[in-house]
Amino acid sequence: MIEFRFPEILFLYIPFIILMLFDYAWSGKHQIFSDVSLNIKRVLFQNINLSRVRLKQNLLFLSTVFLIFAASGPQIGTALAPVDRKGLDLVFCIDVSSSMRGTDIKPSRLDKSKFEISQLIKNLKGDRVAFIVFAGSSHLYLPLTTDYEAAFLFLDQIDTNMIPTQGTSLSSALQTGLSAFSDDNSKYKVLVLISDGEDHEGEAVDLAKQASKKGMVIHTVGVGTKTGSLIPTLTKNGSIDYKKDSSGKLITSKLNVQILEDISRAGKGSFLTFNNQPSNFRNIIKQIDVMEKRIIQSHMYSQYEDQFQKFGLFSLCLFISSIFISSRKRMK
Repeated sequence: MIEFRFPEILFLYIPFIILMLFDYAWSGKHQIFSDVSLNIKRVLFQNINLSRVRLKQNLLFLSTVFLIFAASGPQIGTALAPVDRKGLDLVFCIDVSSSMRGTDIKPSRLDKSKFEISQLIKNLKGDRVAFIVFAGSSHLYLPLTTDYEAAFLFLDQIDTNMIPTQGTSLSSALQTGLSAFSDDNSKYKVLVLISDGEDHEGEAVDLAKQASKKGMVIHTVGVGTKTGSLIPTLTKNGSIDYKKDSSGKLITSKLNVQILEDISRAGKGSFLTFNNQPSNFRNIIKQIDVMEKRIIQSHMYSQYEDQFQKFGLFSLCLFISSIFISSRKRMK
């Protein structure tokens, strides 16, 4: 199997072939010096070896042919082999409720989560990823894909204004997250629930137990601190204010560790945290790496090696040979 880095260069053969055919047709119909006497021919070509002239022309012709071929960058395939791509289905359920604007985790709970997820995806090798966003309700934001560049684009657009219904419905997030998986073997499916867990409903733990019985694994990631943070909001004139309750008292949002631990325990996973330390994503990577992975995709891998050096060297040898061939007859 052969491929070319610069296949457009091969079009140079077209004018080259046209000139060759034209020369052949002309020489066949018009004998140069046809009206010249044999005596004059002998005088004109008495010191020229016509067979050597033709040989030089042929060598230059072949040298040009191989030079064009070398310039096109030929690559010859050396091997074809099937390559299996192994991985898991990994669904991220991301809390986008207003409490994720809290700044006890810098620069904010949501921004820290997005950063850690992006770093995690950069370290994946063949796993499919999906995004669920949730607050008081939830929806599938990015279906399962191995296109990590697309995943980065979608992740960058996530913010706390995506879900109009406020709250933190963990059960809704789990229901949508579980439905995002394909219907095949549940053994290779992981759901990562990322939230401050501030508000919750009792159904979340039961859903995690059901998923675990099917072979799925649910990890939870707490984002926030126990001391909590005020919730920044933007006023109509663009200034920053803080969220208040119905009595006008400032609301402090605190990390609810208990519910997130209960969900991870029911889902046979681990409870982790995104804090103000760097590289929190590595804790999730460790959990994923120990899991058995399935073949997601198999494809043929072909390795190519550049061969232009060989053809270029052969062209040079032919050219040098033509130089050293004398077209003059040897004097006796």
